[in-house]
Amino acid sequence: MTRLMQVDYLVIGAGVAGLRAAIELAQQGEVLVVTKEAVAESNTHYAQGGIAVAMQGDEDIALHLQDTLGAGDGLVHRPAAQVLVAEGPLRVAELIQWGANFDRENGQLHRTREGAHSLPRILHANGDATGAEISRSLAVFAAAHERVHFAEWTTVTALLLASTPQANRVAAADLLDRDNCLQRVSARAVLVAAGGAGQVYSDTTNPSVATGDGIALAACAGAALADMEFYQFHPTALSLPGAPRFLLSEALRGEGAYLLNDRGERFMHRYHPLLELAPRDVVARAITRESMGKAPGETRLVHLDMRHKRGLDLHHRFPGISATLAKYGLDLARDLIPIRPAAHYLMGGIKTDLDGRTTLPGLFAAGEAACTGVHGANRLASNSLLEGLVFGARAARAMLAGDLPLTPSTAALAAPLSLSAAEHAQIEQIVARLQTAMWTYAGLLREESTLRQGLAVQQECAAALATLAAGKSSRRLVEALALSRVARAILLSALARTESRGAHYRNDYPQHDDARFLRHSLLVGDSVTFEAW
Repeated sequence: MTRLMQVDYLVIGAGVAGLRAAIELAQQGEVLVVTKEAVAESNTHYAQGGIAVAMQGDEDIALHLQDTLGAGDGLVHRPAAQVLVAEGPLRVAELIQWGANFDRENGQLHRTREGAHSLPRILHANGDATGAEISRSLAVFAAAHERVHFAEWTTVTALLLASTPQANRVAAADLLDRDNCLQRVSARAVLVAAGGAGQVYSDTTNPSVATGDGIALAACAGAALADMEFYQFHPTALSLPGAPRFLLSEALRGEGAYLLNDRGERFMHRYHPLLELAPRDVVARAITRESMGKAPGETRLVHLDMRHKRGLDLHHRFPGISATLAKYGLDLARDLIPIRPAAHYLMGGIKTDLDGRTTLPGLFAAGEAACTGVHGANRLASNSLLEGLVFGARAARAMLAGDLPLTPSTAALAAPLSLSAAEHAQIEQIVARLQTAMWTYAGLLREESTLRQGLAVQQECAAALATLAAGKSSRRLVEALALSRVARAILLSALARTESRGAHYRNDYPQHDDARFLRHSLLVGDSVTFEAW
């Protein structure tokens, strides 16, 4: 039978947004942080390049705002971006006070530059392990609070609504542990900070946990999603047969790396005046075009080149990247590094206001799972960790101010049946088919015919998963169902936006259409509308 418990605040996800929120929430109540694996395993942990923050006064903040607006291709929600850049310095100073060790040079914080930034403002830690250091410092500080509790290796399977005189609100969640046992947890408020959904694509820089669970949970409960068509593809992921799409940080190009086509030519001058430091969507599409062969299906190699940076100790500056490349016999200082784009970051997500409130009372969201509009159609490099800090704290404060009552659940549910090995193998086949279809039909270059092909595959996958889910559950089944729902949201939103903007490029509609689409997509169920924020 289901075990019952209650806490004041439930946080789903242990990345930067979830941990920062938990620290704030612990001031006034008991907090349970739920994460599918160990606390250290999150998208935050794998963030390499750094955290963008303007710590040099008002002019610096104004320039950071300008760069954020520029990268977002007309669709950044300006109030959200203003909050990000203005509150960012305080949140980062706080993080340093709590023990985060950023790299320094002559005693001062060392700042670097990345794509679409007008000046160096990127803080980094241990060369290229910034996310791991931020995750470590937040986890240690959160764990020091007696009121913060962790449920590791636990999957959230559903959000539950309770009726109130005003409206239905999210009041509980069902949790599935690694032994396939269910537990229902009631809470005054629930925060979804479960990160992104890179695993919806066959080629991604995201870890295996990034399956869009939080976004799918919110959508199933009835919350609105926004801007789901805008998936950012990082331009430079390692491209070797049999190797994972390991991220080759934006910081490499910030330090002067060149991009070369199969003829050994730099090519970015044909696409953008900022060359290799152009916005990510521009660079990713340029690499995709340069890699296209003359015959259908033929591909050409594109490389990242740092051999000319002889005055920079690349192994010291990028120790993690250097160690990974060494496993494949490659060296930044000696070799051309084969690259291709890979799914990296979702600009869309659960629609929220600037304080993390979703369209469902009692449900909040922050970080990559949320959509405030702060990134617009294309995220500025290294703004994501800052977003988690800033909006994680703001969502927590809004949750504390809500003063919602606890609604303890008295329901008892039968434990789900386990799936057989054959059924789990079938799930993996369905997921692989969905991932391949999304990469093929809803990747960097889209059009109506391919998007509809992708939708047809998604519908078949969803039907097969629904059959498997009858009375049964497992973490992998929950993830597969989430990937299917997120894929559908991306496809429907991409079909509805008949223009090209930022990370969303339509071959059949290659231009902006400001008159119709200088606004955000809103998805409720299967219905897509557009609205100005």
